[in-house]
Amino acid sequence: MLPLRLRLDTDALQVNWRACDRLSGSAACGAAVKADGYGLGATGVVSRLADAGCRDFFVATWAEARALAPLGLPLSVLHGVREEDMEDALAGFARPVLNTPTQVARWKAAGGGACDVMVDTGMNRLGLSTGDVAAGLLDGVDIDTLMSHLASADEDAPLNERQRTAFAALAGTTGARRMSLANSAGIALGERYAFDLTRPGLALYGGVPRAEFEGIIRQVAFPEAQVLQRRLVRAGDTVGYNAAWTAPADTQVAILNMGYADGYPRALSNGGVAEAGGATLPVIGRVSMDLIAIAVDAAPYLKEGDWVQLDFTLPAVAVAAGRSQYEVLTGLGTRFDRTAWG
Repeated sequence: MLPLRLRLDTDALQVNWRACDRLSGSAACGAAVKADGYGLGATGVVSRLADAGCRDFFVATWAEARALAPLGLPLSVLHGVREEDMEDALAGFARPVLNTPTQVARWKAAGGGACDVMVDTGMNRLGLSTGDVAAGLLDGVDIDTLMSHLASADEDAPLNERQRTAFAALAGTTGARRMSLANSAGIALGERYAFDLTRPGLALYGGVPRAEFEGIIRQVAFPEAQVLQRRLVRAGDTVGYNAAWTAPADTQVAILNMGYADGYPRALSNGGVAEAGGATLPVIGRVSMDLIAIAVDAAPYLKEGDWVQLDFTLPAVAVAAGRSQYEVLTGLGTRFDRTAWG
């Protein structure tokens, strides 16, 4: 049994997907499950989202697709198809999302079947140019979903409408069965951005990419760590590296089996919060690589081997850590037990 676990809330995950589905209007609602389900364990995430009604799943790589293939659900691989990926791509357990003229040519030459295609409408990351599409590059390609990606959907930026307009102009030009533009934040921009299929990611896992999601999205992941030791720190003594916290009075302190190597931000030194038995327990001293100290005078019952929950509300932790919510969530380390779904 690992001394760290993510308590994962099935109901919250499914509630979040249903909220995105509802806000997507008449469009279908898929799910981005790349990076191991945004760090929560892709197999568990996908099976639970499928139970909620999701039928379109997006991963980044073919290795991620192979791991999910036994579930028998529709998968798309966002990073396309390299020469090294062709055996997997032709096996049929996932569709490639073609991103470059070279990938399109490779897929055509291999006699590949249904695929998806990414078109760049202003992000200048992955995707064919609109000029490539207009020139007939996709003629004869069996396209399930034509997609693009919004660069600034979490902001009220003019680029959002420019991208939406450019993408809408592609309707009917490729024979694609569906069109897809909106990520989590894009869903909040309104139904004009939804097209036929939305692809939420962050909001499914408890992130709040825009104010429209506040009060709707629920926290999914709750990091918990075991107490390794409980000790009395005398008034005037210090805790942790660089003596960053000094006891103002005799203080009961618990040391937890968690640190920044597990994705708990060092920026939460002397600022994070834990909870046990309804008691709020402040993080004291520096967060170190593998250990955190908390003041536990409010929890006299807490002993070695007990579990403590760390506050990990994504918007607040991201602000405190000076990171994006995506970075905070996917930064949770490999030492967690990710099977604790409730």
